[in-house]
Amino acid sequence: MSILTEQYTLSNGVKIPKIGFGTWLVDDNKVVEPVKDAIKAGYRHIDTAQAYGNEHGVGEGIRHSGVARKDIFVTTKLEAEIKTYDEAVKAIDQSLDRMGLDSIDLMIIHSPQPWDDFKNGEHYFEGNLAAWRAMEEAYNNGKLRAIGVSNFEKEDLENILENGTVKPMVNQVLAHISNTPFDLIEFCQNHGILVEAYSPVAHGEILNNQAVKDMAEKYEVSTAQLSIRYCLQLGMLPLPKSENPDHIRSNADLDFEISAEDMNQLKRIERIKDYGEANAFPVFEKAKE
Repeated sequence: MSILTEQYTLSNGVKIPKIGFGTWLVDDNKVVEPVKDAIKAGYRHIDTAQAYGNEHGVGEGIRHSGVARKDIFVTTKLEAEIKTYDEAVKAIDQSLDRMGLDSIDLMIIHSPQPWDDFKNGEHYFEGNLAAWRAMEEAYNNGKLRAIGVSNFEKEDLENILENGTVKPMVNQVLAHISNTPFDLIEFCQNHGILVEAYSPVAHGEILNNQAVKDMAEKYEVSTAQLSIRYCLQLGMLPLPKSENPDHIRSNADLDFEISAEDMNQLKRIERIKDYGEANAFPVFEKAKE
């Protein structure tokens, strides 16, 4: 059975496809075709964000995909800089309007800190609770089918778990071979929070790792396929991204299993210290420290 037909069940009972299609760094005027290509290839989970500036194009791609809206799971993210209730209420409605949707399947707080202050020690507990309250309200009103967070560490999650009324259903984090936050993954899974893995191929940098390349050859798969499968076998939901139709298809061709011995070897791969051009992005910049 194709991974594209498999689903996780979120803590509120909502089904979410086990693999998603990422759209980071794809311009609004260029994202329609990749979204259509992904849906044509069988993807039923599309991930975007307010910060990507391509919500409108993603919505267009979904509408012109030939697949019913109810059969496509759509995720977007609240701007990291939004830390007040009023701003969050407005932004949620703006995402719905830009995408041309009556509801969004999953909305996520993109980061516990504004990007300019990412992981600099301040957790913005009060601001995150204010934004979370707006998302809880939209969730209870049916505008959002599920709500979650991204880049949240244990302390950030505990703030929501202890003070919110709805538990986060997902935490989307940077996770790939050589950079797997095992303690955070365990914490999330123990609290019924699904971990989504963005950049599961390390923004392409893992493709240059000889040890990973050698193991991929052993399984007769691409390095990208091995990397995405690794995330799935840890119980995460990977979000590979590509604008190449062939890569879009092959990234979901994951009908193989990595042995326990090889998984342990992959868990010990030395951390990537240079993400190339992506180093300018706050998440990657902090991850290599």
